[in-house]
Amino acid sequence: MVPEHYKGTIIVENLSKIFYIRKRRKGFLGSVLNLFYAEKYPLYAVDNISFQIQKGEIVGYLGPNGAGKSTTIKMLTGILMPTSGKILVNGLEPFTKRKIVTKNIGVVFGQRTQLWWDLPLYETFDLLRIIYKIDKDTFKNRLEEYINILGLDSFMDQQVRKLSLGQRMRADLAASLIHNPDILFLDEPTIGLDILTKDIVRKTIKYLNQKKKITVILTTHDIEDIEYLADRLILIDKGKIRYDGKLDHFIQMYQKSKRILIYLENEILLENFLNGYKILKNDMNRFYEIEIPLKESVSNVIDKIQKIGGRIHDITVKKQELADTLKEIYKGKEIELG
Repeated sequence: MVPEHYKGTIIVENLSKIFYIRKRRKGFLGSVLNLFYAEKYPLYAVDNISFQIQKGEIVGYLGPNGAGKSTTIKMLTGILMPTSGKILVNGLEPFTKRKIVTKNIGVVFGQRTQLWWDLPLYETFDLLRIIYKIDKDTFKNRLEEYINILGLDSFMDQQVRKLSLGQRMRADLAASLIHNPDILFLDEPTIGLDILTKDIVRKTIKYLNQKKKITVILTTHDIEDIEYLADRLILIDKGKIRYDGKLDHFIQMYQKSKRILIYLENEILLENFLNGYKILKNDMNRFYEIEIPLKESVSNVIDKIQKIGGRIHDITVKKQELADTLKEIYKGKEIELG
């Protein structure tokens, strides 16, 4: 049984996972030596990380390829055993209590389905009912809810193999929720989906989090997923956590500049008059996109333009996008932990 006060929570303390990689020697002699003596070196996929997630949170777990995201998720779901450290999912160790833990979590792994390929979709759900030992009335009510929310009705009798990617992803999400889990792990849940299907998936996740207080851990390369769903961001790179905190705070901390979109009533060349500012775009000397330091007042820019005869028709201030901020960090720019 899952302890009641631990339901929907995740505790990670000093967690590490080390893989040992064989070092290959070059040349013929090196190949011979490799047969008899394999030199190995440690690769820290996850390096001494700690965090806690409370019931009902939606957390974006981000990082570049190879950062340690998938390894972390595999340890949290009991697929991998840690090299060292402590994990409690719903108050239980996932790698020693895997059967109990998996009954109380839901998992969607991108383009890898948990559905039976050759069965009609309804029979797949019925098998899940048997596996999770859900009584028929409860199962019927839950399935009807997910059919309505996710729009599954038109293809419930189709074989899974005949479903489109968008249909299968919606069905996978329903399958991960049919046993009413406390925690939902989502790994690239909207990858390859069209805009309308992405919208359905995102709204369903948000709705269920708000209605049932399901804890959600989301890994994705689609920044719109994070911006729509998550309030908290954990950023991992090279196996270490580099940020853990509010999403809004993250953007504010690392926003180094802002952009101004200016529409002029008259044509005027600004390049020679806006020293210290970076002009990113000039369209017919009427529309400009200008980058200025974050602390710089927009009024100063307006004053400079007006002093040289520029008549401003419209002006818009843009914040640095989350995607741009993350790209800078992934490229190796130093940041401090928030």
